[in-house]
Amino acid sequence: MSATSAPFGLRPVYHPSGLDRAQALANIIESGYAANILKGQAVKIAASSTGYIVVASAGDPIYGVFDGVEWTDTTGRRRVSNYWPTNTAYQTGSLIAYIWNDPQVVYEIQATGSIAQTAIGQEFDISNATAGSTTTGLSACTMDTTAASANNSKTLRVIDLAPYPGNAWGDAYTIVRVQIAENQYAGIYNTSAVVYPATVA
Repeated sequence: MSATSAPFGLRPVYHPSGLDRAQALANIIESGYAANILKGQAVKIAASSTGYIVVASAGDPIYGVFDGVEWTDTTGRRRVSNYWPTNTAYQTGSLIAYIWNDPQVVYEIQATGSIAQTAIGQEFDISNATAGSTTTGLSACTMDTTAASANNSKTLRVIDLAPYPGNAWGDAYTIVRVQIAENQYAGIYNTSAVVYPATVA
C-alpha cells in the first residue's frame, strides 16, 4: 500500500472522545469564491476577517478539513457535492458547508516520502495543498517529510502509523495518523483577528 504514491488528502478516522463528526456551518464560503475546495482539503478562515473559509496553503495555520457542501443555485435547484466548484454562485443564505474543525480529531494522510517511527511527536507541513480531482471531488494533499526544527512548529503532528497491512514505518510513501498542530481555534492562532462563523444544527 504505502510503497505507491496514492494520496487521499486528510481523512478523519477518530476523535479521542468517540464523538467524531463534521460541523455544519452556514454561509461560510463566499458566493463566487474562485477556487475549488475539495473533500479532505485543509481550509482556513480568511485573513481579511470576512468570516469566510478559503483554501489553506502549505505552512498555514488551519481552521479544519473540508467534508462537503450543499447550496441552492441561482436557478433554485438544491445542490449537494463532495467539493465546492470554483466560481459557483448561490442564493443568499442557502449554503451549508461541513468542516472537521475540532483540534482533537485524528486524520490519516500519506507522506510524500519515507517517515520513520522517530517522527512520532514531530511536526510537518501539508504539501500539494490544492491537488485532487473535481471528478471525485476528493483532495490529494500530502504531508511533507521535513520535520520542524527545534523551537518551531508546523501544521501537522504525527501521533501514530496508520495500521494497514502493507504500511510500515520507513515505507516509501508512509501513511501516518496526525492531528492539527497549528489550529486557528487553539493557542497563539486563536486571535481576535479571526472571525468565527455562525453554525447550524
